[in-house]
Amino acid sequence: MQKKQKIIIGACTVLCIGVIGAGIFFVQHKDKGNKEELAYVMSVSSMNDMAGTQKLAGVVESQKTLDIQKDAEREVKEILVKTGDEVDVGTPLFTYDTEKLEADLQQANLDLERADNDMKNQKDQIAQLEKEKKKAPEKEQLSYTTQIQSAQMDLKKSEYEKKAKEVEINRIKSQIENSTVTSEMKGVVKSVNNSQNGESINPYDGSSQAFMTILATGEYRIKGKVNEQNITQIVEGAPAIIRSRVDENAVWKGTYTAVDTKNPNNNTENMMYGGKEDRQMTSTSYPFYVELESSEGLLLGQHVYIEQDTGLEEREEGIWLDEAFIADVDKKPYVWVESKKGTLEKRTVVLGIHDENMLQYKIESGLKSSDYVAYPQEFFKEGVKTTHEMVEDIMGMPEDDGAMPEGEMMPEGEAVPEEEMIPEEETIPEEGEREAVTPEGAVPEGEITVE
Repeated sequence: MQKKQKIIIGACTVLCIGVIGAGIFFVQHKDKGNKEELAYVMSVSSMNDMAGTQKLAGVVESQKTLDIQKDAEREVKEILVKTGDEVDVGTPLFTYDTEKLEADLQQANLDLERADNDMKNQKDQIAQLEKEKKKAPEKEQLSYTTQIQSAQMDLKKSEYEKKAKEVEINRIKSQIENSTVTSEMKGVVKSVNNSQNGESINPYDGSSQAFMTILATGEYRIKGKVNEQNITQIVEGAPAIIRSRVDENAVWKGTYTAVDTKNPNNNTENMMYGGKEDRQMTSTSYPFYVELESSEGLLLGQHVYIEQDTGLEEREEGIWLDEAFIADVDKKPYVWVESKKGTLEKRTVVLGIHDENMLQYKIESGLKSSDYVAYPQEFFKEGVKTTHEMVEDIMGMPEDDGAMPEGEMMPEGEAVPEEEMIPEEETIPEEGEREAVTPEGAVPEGEITVE
């Protein structure tokens, strides 16, 4: 996947340069009625820049997020941290109010004591009934048996109630002992939603339903956004490079995730016209992430640049030139270079290694990054004047006289724009005339004049 993407990027780069070379190598420049052929040249340094990729903005965020939910049946007594605080494993975050729990515990202990007393009385009652049964006449035996069985059922019920109270007491004690909630990981408090007081503290985009959210530190990823125009730049699984905005030597590597098109963000921007706010424009962006190989040296919330990894970071330093600008590669390679006089000159270069992915050669000697070169053409010759500027009358566009290039015709069914001049062989009707005029003054066959 990585090699395939590099080849595509390299091919696209050379294709763009080829189009520029094929279309702009000669400029028809009009100066006082005289035409002059100019060769368009590009700087070597700018072509090295063209080999790069567009940078996207990104921000460092946590790879892992911990959402802490509040017990809906309990009230928070005190919040011990605030947004932005750093926490460690075991750091107290907030405490619950235990006043009601302590009252419930006292009541449960009374209920447990009452259950013990009931059980004692029921046991004594059963013993007394069994003693009386032994002395009672036969006709009263059934009545004693019934009373004993009823007392035994009451005893079992009291034993069950006692066990239930013991469980409840243990639960209440546990809640009281654990009334302080602590952090389960090292991180930074992202948000605190104190809804019970009608407050919401959350400086980050998006809101969380959790009572408190903690971002883990040390395990970072990069979050970026793309829109409809550049969404195709993000390819899932493709390598990415993260660059610091303040230190160009600080670089991290990672891998693109898929663009999350299911969670778009609508952004509203105020458009300015004539120095005043004119209207609002709404655009849609989609989040994506870069999973990092290592996040050492990054800070949570740090703003960075994201770009595709084309492999240029790993290759040798030096001057690299697209192979399309090099003529006679196999025998005696040379390039067309702009001389100090502002004209073309043929210059022999010594080629180094070839980058098959980017379709570039390393230039060992013969060129400097400050030189300007032209896309090679068969009819180039030394002495042709050069230009750094792209003018409007290039690539077959009509010149100032409004005439179409030789050999080209106006597409069928299209009219000549009103601003363009009428060809010389046609005459312009006088104002008020309503009859179409041809070069010979006759009405063309198949056309009807307007009366």
